[in-house]
Amino acid sequence: MAKQCFLKGCNQGARGDTKSMVTVVIVGLLAVMLVLNFWYRPVGHTATSINKDLITLVDIFTRIDKRCKILSFDAQKNPINFLNVVTFKGSEVGSMNLAYPTQWEGPYLDKNLTIQNQEYQIVRTTKGYFITPGDGVLLPNDKVVGKDIILDEDADIAALSNDEGALMYDGKALAAPLVLSTNQLQKLLREDIGATGEDMVLKPELPVGVRLASSFAKATADKQDAIEG
Repeated sequence: MAKQCFLKGCNQGARGDTKSMVTVVIVGLLAVMLVLNFWYRPVGHTATSINKDLITLVDIFTRIDKRCKILSFDAQKNPINFLNVVTFKGSEVGSMNLAYPTQWEGPYLDKNLTIQNQEYQIVRTTKGYFITPGDGVLLPNDKVVGKDIILDEDADIAALSNDEGALMYDGKALAAPLVLSTNQLQKLLREDIGATGEDMVLKPELPVGVRLASSFAKATADKQDAIEG
């Protein structure tokens, strides 16, 4: 009887080990398939995903700018990792400075958009702001952002977005311009209102958003007084 029990226990243990091995093999195969799918997915799919995300991001920032007036971004390259923020203090959320932060209607996304686990970024250039995939992203044309495609202050991203060997693939742009109303506001301050000198000096003790908004309001009021006078 003892011998039979011993043999029975051995058989059950062997079956348990076999099941464990099968489970490990299945999990391993699934992991390999996921990795292969991630790195070797059809290149057209990557281009479509980037293009779709860019449309979404441009729409979100356009809505934010319309309500909050985007003044600037802190760095030359700014990761877009703050669109899931609900509330914040001050005039800055992430690296973005706002004139009217209380008009924020976040979260604009439940989860920030990424491609190949890299966040998208807002790039400041001499020709304006642009939204691009983050540095390190392998584009479908085998170019790597930040390595093969340098997005510095002098980069002509508009031109690169029309170059199949750079930020375009199969007719799909892999970067998008971000047109901010503050560019027009600053032009209005300098040209239409004629705000120069003391009118352009902003009080340092106030948040940057409040400072520029206050300067704009003062210059507008001064111009109106001059017209009525």
